[in-house]
Amino acid sequence: MPETQHDLISDLTGIERITRTGMGFLRVRVTGESMLPTLHPGDWLVVRRTAAPRPGDLVVARLPDDPARLIVKRLIGGGPEEGWWLESDNQRAPGRRDSWDFGPVPAALLVGRVVLRYWPLRHGLRPR
Repeated sequence: MPETQHDLISDLTGIERITRTGMGFLRVRVTGESMLPTLHPGDWLVVRRTAAPRPGDLVVARLPDDPARLIVKRLIGGGPEEGWWLESDNQRAPGRRDSWDFGPVPAALLVGRVVLRYWPLRHGLRPR
């Protein structure tokens, strides 16, 4: 099955490119500095669409005020009924946007949980 690639214009939201891999997984490329030191611009991640998120997980979500754009953030708390509280690891990053700006993210906007950083290999495979 051929891959479908979607380029997203995004310098502030955390993700530049998303590629559907089938079987419930996505590949995403990180942009921006809002998740430093955990994630760096240029990191490639695997996101599992069907994985249930837990506090502390890195997740990909749609930006509430612009659902065509995606962000990668750390899930701090919340739940499907009240929405998920998502925060940047680097609160001082220029252009950072997270739940401090737009409030809890509705469950319908949560895309999936980051399960693997596969490139580059400088910090190992599992983001923390």
